[in-house]
Amino acid sequence: MADPGKAFRARRLSRAGDGRHLFVPLDHSVSDGPVAANEDWDGLIRAVVRGGADAIIVHKGRMRAIDPGLLQDCALVVHLSAGTSHAADQHAKVLVGDVEDALRLGADAVSVHVNIGSDTEARQLADLGAVAGQCQVWNVPLIAMAYARGPRMASSFDPTVLSHVVNIAADLGADLVKTSMALPAERMAEVTASCPIPVLVAGGPAADADPDGSGLVAYARAALDAGCAGLAVGRRVFTSPTPRSLLHQLAAVLHPAQAAAQLLETA
Repeated sequence: MADPGKAFRARRLSRAGDGRHLFVPLDHSVSDGPVAANEDWDGLIRAVVRGGADAIIVHKGRMRAIDPGLLQDCALVVHLSAGTSHAADQHAKVLVGDVEDALRLGADAVSVHVNIGSDTEARQLADLGAVAGQCQVWNVPLIAMAYARGPRMASSFDPTVLSHVVNIAADLGADLVKTSMALPAERMAEVTASCPIPVLVAGGPAADADPDGSGLVAYARAALDAGCAGLAVGRRVFTSPTPRSLLHQLAAVLHPAQAAAQLLETA
């Protein structure tokens, strides 16, 4: 990302400036249903930002309901893809916004969802390529949420398939790619080693068996050990009884230098 405009926006995607990212996707209100009661949204955003998230990911309409003052220390990513759990094909995604929409809202970056192996893969690839072209014009970082999902995929976690998926994202113009963690987790190193752009892993579904978040923190450490540049964790955050505390633990893992500096400031 040599262009200064894109570099400036990309810098906001890592609060510590260390090239690592802790993103909190909150776009699930389109795909699955409400993330929080309307009256609780500001509180959730405040907890996410104060917990140390580098960016939130929301749809364009939701941004109009968020107090911009809450995002002074947190980047905004506008998600341009949509699909719902009620659709005949739950792996289908369509574009519902464009880069200009996102820029008018003050976005630092945009994201697009692609399911490789789905029945509508061709359209989703075309959408990713088109948005990448818009991002090139406007110097906006592009995050591809790229997964191996659909009737042609025997496994969504196979490291060989995931290596193909993340390279598709890179080749079509994404600046960062979010995907699934490989199984076994140590083989995620093969995925990151194959990819020329930073790879983030999804946090997965809500974990009722991990009430204190220790499992997610261990997961974050495993992702970094495998060469990942960070995490994009949504459900595990907004379903947590203590999202701020959980994110604080994750931020300390991803940005240890920043966490150490904050401890010195409060000592």
